[in-house]
Amino acid sequence: MLRLRALTKRYASFALGPLSLDVGAEVVGVLGPSGSGKSTLLSLVSGTETPDDGTVHLNGTALGPCPLETRGTARVFQTSALFPHLTARENIEYAAPTPERVDELAALLEIEEVLDQRARTLSGGENRRVEVARALASDPAVLLLDEPTAGLDTPVRRRLRGHFRRLLRDLRIPVLYVTHNQAEASTVADRVAVLQDGELQQVGPPAEVFNRPATTFVARFTGNPNVFPARLVSASSGPRVEWNGARLAVPATDLPPDTDVWLCIRPEQVELCPEDDPPASPNVIEATVAQHIFRGGEHVVVLHVGDEGDEASLQARVLPSTARVLDVDRGDRIHVRLSPDPLHLIRR
Repeated sequence: MLRLRALTKRYASFALGPLSLDVGAEVVGVLGPSGSGKSTLLSLVSGTETPDDGTVHLNGTALGPCPLETRGTARVFQTSALFPHLTARENIEYAAPTPERVDELAALLEIEEVLDQRARTLSGGENRRVEVARALASDPAVLLLDEPTAGLDTPVRRRLRGHFRRLLRDLRIPVLYVTHNQAEASTVADRVAVLQDGELQQVGPPAEVFNRPATTFVARFTGNPNVFPARLVSASSGPRVEWNGARLAVPATDLPPDTDVWLCIRPEQVELCPEDDPPASPNVIEATVAQHIFRGGEHVVVLHVGDEGDEASLQARVLPSTARVLDVDRGDRIHVRLSPDPLHLIRR
C-alpha cells in the first residue's frame, strides 16, 4: 500500500497539495493538464524531490529518510532515459539481478526480437517497452510511469495502452500512471485521480469520474463540453431542472430545490431523432443543427437550443451508421432526447 498524507511541495509560482491518496495493488491514472503537478507528484514519491510537508509511506514504512536506491520505487520518465550506445538487453541488465530475469521481462513485454539492437535504433514503442522492462527488472514495490506513450503515433499508442493494461494489472503493486490523455487513463487505470493547479479534484473509477464529475473542471477536462447553468426545481413527479426554456426530469438528488446548478451530459449520451419522428418519451426538446463535423470514427453535431440570441450550444457524438440515417445538415431542425439517467448536476 502506497499512502500519501498531506503531501505538499511549494515553488515560487506553484504549489502541489496538500494531497492525500491511498494506492493499493492497482493502477491509478493521474490525469491533468500540463503544469497541474503530475510529474511533481511522481518526483515526491520517487524521492528525487523532498516534500515541504506531509509523508509518503510504503507498506507501513516512511520513505522520507530512505535513499533513492532503497525506496523500492521505479520510474519511467516521459523522455527516453535508455543508454543509447547499449543494446536493449544491456539496458535491462543494468537493473536486472540475473540474465534469466532479462529474458523473462523481454517475453512479458514482447521485445525478444530487439534485445540485441542498440537503444538508438529502437522505434518509439520498442523504446518504451524496454524502459518499462528496465524499471521492472529490480522488482520494485511501486512503479511510476510518466507519460509512457507521449510522442508516439496514434496506432502505436493504442497498442501500448492495451499491452500496459494487461501487464500493469498483473503486477499487483501500486502503479501511478501519469497522463494528460483521457482515453488512455480510462483504458489503463483502475481508478483516476484528476489534478488541477496542484489540487486533487476527484478520485474514482474512470466511469464514475467521467459520468459523475465532482467539478466543472473535471467535466470539461474529461471531454464533456456540455456543461450549462440551470436551476433545480421540485415537481410532484420528481426533481426537474429548468434550462434554456426547457424543463427536464433528472435523477434523484440530495441537492435541495431552488438550487443553482451546472447541468452536464456527455455528448455520446445526447440522442438525435428526425424532426418528423419525435420520440414519445420525456426530456425531448427541439434544436437547430449549427455544425456537422466528421471525425473519422464518429460524427460531431453541434446544436443550438433555445431562442435565437440566447441559445446554448449542445454537442452530440454519433456513430457513422446513425449519422447516415439522420442525414442532418446545417440549419435542419431536429428533436433531441436528453435521457434523465445520464444527466448530472453539480452545485453552482
